[in-house]
Amino acid sequence: MTAPTVVICGATAGVGRATARAFAQAGYAVALVARGERGLMDTRAELEGLGARVLCIAADVADAEAIDQAAARVEAELGPIGVWVNAAMATVFGPIERLSAAEIRRVTEVTYLGAVHGTMAALRHMRARDQGTIVQVGSALSYRAIPLQSAYCAAKFALRGFTDSLRCELIHDNSRVRVTMVQLPAHNTPQFDWARNRMGKRLQPVPPIHTPEVAARAILRAAIEAPRELWLGKASFQAIIGTLFMPGLLDRMMARQAWSGQLTAEDAASDRPDNLYQPVEGLHHTEGRFGEQARDKALGLASETVGKLAVLGGAAIALLAGLIIAWLAD
Repeated sequence: MTAPTVVICGATAGVGRATARAFAQAGYAVALVARGERGLMDTRAELEGLGARVLCIAADVADAEAIDQAAARVEAELGPIGVWVNAAMATVFGPIERLSAAEIRRVTEVTYLGAVHGTMAALRHMRARDQGTIVQVGSALSYRAIPLQSAYCAAKFALRGFTDSLRCELIHDNSRVRVTMVQLPAHNTPQFDWARNRMGKRLQPVPPIHTPEVAARAILRAAIEAPRELWLGKASFQAIIGTLFMPGLLDRMMARQAWSGQLTAEDAASDRPDNLYQPVEGLHHTEGRFGEQARDKALGLASETVGKLAVLGGAAIALLAGLIIAWLAD
């Protein structure tokens, strides 16, 4: 039996690389899409050591034509694409007044349009077969924006809207192609050492921090089960549900906590390279520098399950209120 094929965009570091390893261990043939040749070769060697068939494609997800060509090459060399994972991302840390329009555009091209390009490329092949699964790697920041990452938050919000529209269209067409989105908490990845930084201090994820493998397991689960969304980690639940019910309160909380919470006391090196426009060689690792703080477990629930729990909770509250009113009336 031929191994199923997965395409992973943003596959050579952090969550993307951990995800590539998880799919390889699950028996998939893995197509790695990323910009850096060195990162691709290192990741390929790791996956081949696990016995996986691997195809490396150097491409920028911001280039729609390149991603189309990558999809065609995967189909020709590895076989039909069963799963497509959009995990590529870029960000700039800094208040909006310190950002340039070009920086915001680039974050949008990679984090939002890169996922759009990947989705459209996957659909061209999956639609013809009427099967396949597209996994959008989202974030709690797809619902709850925070200071200092306006471009990234906006891109993740946009991706959620695009995905919701696509899901409606697939349902309308009675398509068996599935689309799912995984909303992640903070993870210990190299992004905090190579993201463009306008703050002058070294960056850090807002705790609680999780290992990239926590995200990888959730993404693999989403590819298999295809829930509407998969919410991962306590912080994601708090951010998403809190925003739905108390957005103003969370605005004030983020203003107080998330600004300083993303910065360490250490000065950032002024000559540090960043990966906004080109890869930074030598940092294509799965994990970042926060290993001592990283948790290897997190609760993950499908959004459908969360909705059912909310309904049950509301019903229980209504029943309790009714009993109290009846008791008071006696």
